[in-house]
Amino acid sequence: MSETKSPKYKRVLLKLSGEALSDKDGGVLDFDFIVSVADVIKKCLAEGVQIGIIVGAGNIWRGRHGKNMDRTRADHMGMLATTINALALQDVFQHEGIETRVMTAIDMHEFAEPYIRNKAVSHLEKNRVIIFGCGLGIPFISTDTAAVLRAAEINADIVLLAKNIDGVYTADPKKDPAATKLDSIDYMDILSRGLAAMDSTATSFSMDNNIPILVFGLDNPENIYRAVMGEEIGTIVNKGGIK
Repeated sequence: MSETKSPKYKRVLLKLSGEALSDKDGGVLDFDFIVSVADVIKKCLAEGVQIGIIVGAGNIWRGRHGKNMDRTRADHMGMLATTINALALQDVFQHEGIETRVMTAIDMHEFAEPYIRNKAVSHLEKNRVIIFGCGLGIPFISTDTAAVLRAAEINADIVLLAKNIDGVYTADPKKDPAATKLDSIDYMDILSRGLAAMDSTATSFSMDNNIPILVFGLDNPENIYRAVMGEEIGTIVNKGGIK
């Protein structure tokens, strides 16, 4: 009789790329894809995994899109865009029977709960999925950095960085055909080699607080389940680059 496998991680912070949620035909959101993500989230919850989610806004807006705009104002627009994505995820999740709360770093009482750390942990302990909107509510700070900071606050075991690329490479694979995917890497190596898996602030914060990060592709939503179960996918970023 085979032994039942348990999840490797009990509480995770999942960062979903906004671009990964976009309709490949140019639409803002691919709802069929989001349903498939919800189905995998439900599988993880059934295994007893507690899940917080931070969603990006690249399918709607990035601060750098506002070329001639004040950067602070452009980033405020990005925060609003993350909230649009968070509400879309919540709607799909709840239709799929997943109890969900959206918590925003900027007060939007008519839309969502304000972010309060203890309340967020309480939701997790009641098996509710939390979707964090507005990043940290601060301009010049990416949602990657928001993900690792929220992970520290809620005592997550790991940050699952679901991207539109399947891991960390030795170089940009779109520009360098000789680039190879790494199974594991140390935080400092990402910084010293200037690898663009995540921004430098997120990497430094993770290193200082010893928060492991798993970078993997969201092309197949089932990868989220594989990640929480401890299967070898993507690239693990941690102290010493240990697999």
